[in-house]
Amino acid sequence: MESNTFMQYAVVLLLAAVIAVPLARRWRLGAVIGYLVAGALIGPTGLDLVGNAEEIGHIAELGIVLMLFVIGLELSPHRLWVMRRQVFGLGSLQLVACALVLGGAAELVGIGWKAALVIGLGLALSSTAIGLQTLAERKELQSTPGRLAFAVLLLQDVAAIPIFALIPALAIHRASEAGSPDMLVVLRVIGTIVGVLVAGRVLLRPLFRIAARTQLPEVFTAAALLVVLGTAWVVQFGGVSMSLGAFLAGVMLADSEFRHEIEARVDPFKGLLLGLFFVGVGMSVDVDLVLREPVRVLAALAGLLVLKGFVLFAIARWIAREDAGGALKFAAVLAGGGEFAFVVFTLAVEHRLLAPQQRDFLVAVITLSMALTPLLVAACARLAPRVPGTAPEYDEMPAEAGARVVIAGFGRVGQIVARVLRANRIPFTAIESSIDQVEFSRRFGNTIHFGDPSRSDLLRAARVGEAEVFVVATDDPEANVRTARLVKRMYPHLKVYARARNRQHVFRLMDLGVEVVRETFHSSLVLSREVLEALGMEPALAAERVERFREFDEKLLAEQHLVYDDEAAIMSNARDALRELDSLFDADAAQSDAPRGGDQPA
Repeated sequence: MESNTFMQYAVVLLLAAVIAVPLARRWRLGAVIGYLVAGALIGPTGLDLVGNAEEIGHIAELGIVLMLFVIGLELSPHRLWVMRRQVFGLGSLQLVACALVLGGAAELVGIGWKAALVIGLGLALSSTAIGLQTLAERKELQSTPGRLAFAVLLLQDVAAIPIFALIPALAIHRASEAGSPDMLVVLRVIGTIVGVLVAGRVLLRPLFRIAARTQLPEVFTAAALLVVLGTAWVVQFGGVSMSLGAFLAGVMLADSEFRHEIEARVDPFKGLLLGLFFVGVGMSVDVDLVLREPVRVLAALAGLLVLKGFVLFAIARWIAREDAGGALKFAAVLAGGGEFAFVVFTLAVEHRLLAPQQRDFLVAVITLSMALTPLLVAACARLAPRVPGTAPEYDEMPAEAGARVVIAGFGRVGQIVARVLRANRIPFTAIESSIDQVEFSRRFGNTIHFGDPSRSDLLRAARVGEAEVFVVATDDPEANVRTARLVKRMYPHLKVYARARNRQHVFRLMDLGVEVVRETFHSSLVLSREVLEALGMEPALAAERVERFREFDEKLLAEQHLVYDDEAAIMSNARDALRELDSLFDADAAQSDAPRGGDQPA
């Protein structure tokens, strides 16, 4: 692609997205619809502003790769094991049932059984990109229907590989040519997956430790992209889809201390490339075909959505025991076609199982179904009966999934807070910017992640908005204030408690409206009480006088906060406070039996 042409395509794509997506969001259609419409308008059968749709499609596939990597980061091996019934049970049932129903319908209209089987398998696949993006936009990814949809989509992504391998076997070959190569393909796929898992266990964490120690954000970003793209590139040679390879890389890092930081670094690239993918899908729509045969296209589209939707609803309602409203949403998310179907039908054309005209017709139907998915989900959400949802099917979710407290900074203060929370069985997440501290703390089984808590993308990746309390325990006053300010702005509903080093630090935090705890104040009070007791003062009297001093200082702090930026005023206030402090215990000193000379707290 020439440089001038590339610049023209880049400008057109970005302009279309910037115009179409805000309009779609304003009309409450969702960003996905905006991208698809933009792609259809600028595509070859629209205004033809971008001619090389195929090359753009290859670049846009990286959006799916990055999305699957981020999804893998959310799924530790433990959580995958907990989800095994949903992934392999419901997922396999959905794939087989939909393939049989849709393939049977294709055979009824006069298509041969091999082509019908390919069509059934291709149409049984749903769009991972559009389904998950739609659920994320509606904040329903963690709902029960959302979790079930994700489990099924995960199985479909895995099942796409044997489907790709099945197509050559269905083509007309001699028996001697059809046997051994297929077995070699299977062995190569298994070997590639095992190799990636083993290499990832050995290499990934050391790589990110090296990147983290440089303290350069761009190096860490480069390392994250290297892992994603490198894994996707390597697994291609083994016959594994790039998206599955990226997913495996994400799963291997799901339990690592770098998870949130990696997600924060990759997320901007994922969003941009995923948007480009949706634009590419819109560009692939053959508008001329739709206008030429509208009745046939719409009939096939309705048949796909009704048949597949009915099977999905039945599985969710009677197999997964989901309520009617949840089953309806689940069916709406998965009823359309998926991006892997494009690959399935293109392979079928190459092996002469489908005619090019059949492929073009099916692609048009699938693309329209993908475009309708956000609208179907929105419509079903309104139509769904308001029945209380059932409890999630995951018995043992990791504690971090329901973290009630987020601790920023895992030094002396943060560790004590964490120990108290753990003793009271309160789930928490800790974020620490020192990789050495992270590695040391993880040896003791602490839930701690590497990253800078003063960055908004990291806070989103750590799901801070789902917590109840945020504790700022970092010992750097500047970073401490930055973090507190950002959290208060992004999540005003959170209760924020911050550690403060000195009075000036306290005043800046008080300006933000957070609850402040002075890091040495309370320990100094305990020390003062013990000194008074050591000098012969009665323990009760020592405790009472220290408490009176605490109240005095808290009152003084509130007064000084009002004038702390006026040096003359605060100096005058300090002199007045000193005189008041001198007479604080004069009234009861004469009546006290405490020894003279040792009972005058300063």
